[in-house]
Amino acid sequence: MKPFILIVDDEKLLLHSLKTALSRGGYQALTAASGEEALESFRENNPDIILLDVKLPDMDGMQVLKKIKAVDGNVPVIIMTAFSGIKGAVEAIKLGAYDYIAKPFDIDELKFVLARSLASQKAVAEVNKIRSTRKERYSFDNIITAHPKIRAIIDLGKRLALNAQSTVLIMGESGTGKELFANAIHYNGPRSDSPLITVNCAALSEGLLESELFGHEKGAFTGAVKQKRGMFELADRGTLFLDEIGEITQKTQVKLLRFLEEKKIQRVGGTEKIEVDVRIIAATNKDLVKGVRDGTFREDLYYRLNVISFVIPPLRERRSDIHLLIDYFVDSYNRVLNKNIKGCDSEALKILSDYSWPGNIRELRNIIERAMLLSEGDSITSADIPLENVAARAKSDLAKIALLDPIPLDKLIKSYTQSILSRFKENRSRTADVLKITRQRLRRILSSEVD
Repeated sequence: MKPFILIVDDEKLLLHSLKTALSRGGYQALTAASGEEALESFRENNPDIILLDVKLPDMDGMQVLKKIKAVDGNVPVIIMTAFSGIKGAVEAIKLGAYDYIAKPFDIDELKFVLARSLASQKAVAEVNKIRSTRKERYSFDNIITAHPKIRAIIDLGKRLALNAQSTVLIMGESGTGKELFANAIHYNGPRSDSPLITVNCAALSEGLLESELFGHEKGAFTGAVKQKRGMFELADRGTLFLDEIGEITQKTQVKLLRFLEEKKIQRVGGTEKIEVDVRIIAATNKDLVKGVRDGTFREDLYYRLNVISFVIPPLRERRSDIHLLIDYFVDSYNRVLNKNIKGCDSEALKILSDYSWPGNIRELRNIIERAMLLSEGDSITSADIPLENVAARAKSDLAKIALLDPIPLDKLIKSYTQSILSRFKENRSRTADVLKITRQRLRRILSSEVD
């Protein structure tokens, strides 16, 4: 479909010649000889682009521009002006005009400016569509849960989204949805039109991570052949999500702390301090308090990051969500794989419900995807579930206990409790929560003497 262009000028000869030339050049051209006529045509025809003269008989072109932009801020407006009016055209750009072209102009030059503005408009529209899609995808209402702890975290997340400045620390095991909540906080707040930059701190070496975060100057190190902007600069006015923050080295911790205190960064090999407006959301599956005690994580940085924090519980502690998530993933992969699977049969559902899910929601999603690929019927059966990952482990829980040689119960309890404590890296609070006992009882079990 040919793009509509509205040409506004009080010179009838120029209007006619521009309409003829642009019609031949692939546009559907409309004309207006005054400001009022231009505004009326704009409201009725919704043109894709507007070519607007500064001098009009009934009102100034700047007034027309303001009124157009008040209705549609995205429509590109090209200002036409005489050489003496270039200063005014520059002012028009400040008011929202896309570009200006000085009279007299070459028609090929004008066509180039128009084509460039339409391409820019299309790019803006695509970016806005992506942003809109992400806002919808990462809506808090799309987080699947019936668990009261997750509902409470969602309520907290909504408040954090509106407060666009506070640093947030998200804790939880791998696969629990830390990145999902980081996205929801960003895309449901005032920073949503600016970038969300994600950095996996565990995936980069110390030198590479520092360069990626803060950028570097030309010649800062071997291979630095040109200046590079870092993630902080790219995330300006947006959010920087630092995943696996517990993996960063002491040197990078110092630079991150300095940014949190000064809101300025310094490129590797540079001397200039660059001010950036970036919100930090950090996530970790490590116990940062233990890292502070061990000396691997700076205490001052921990308190700077831990302005507002929350822990996402693992899937085994929110088993009421397993059925909901299975239904959600089945529905999603039905669309992706063009299948019509109704869900899991009773045996498969019991296997999935009884499993401990060490990989949490990510593992459940992968299992459902694989099961649906393997399934040849209208429901997922135990035969479709990878036994080495789920079914064998779930069925073997009781079998392991049954095969044990008889031992005193207090010894079994202490041994099992110590294994859980080790799994949670000596975190007694987490261990007590999982075992559904008080910390006092946990302490008594661990300090008991058994033969």
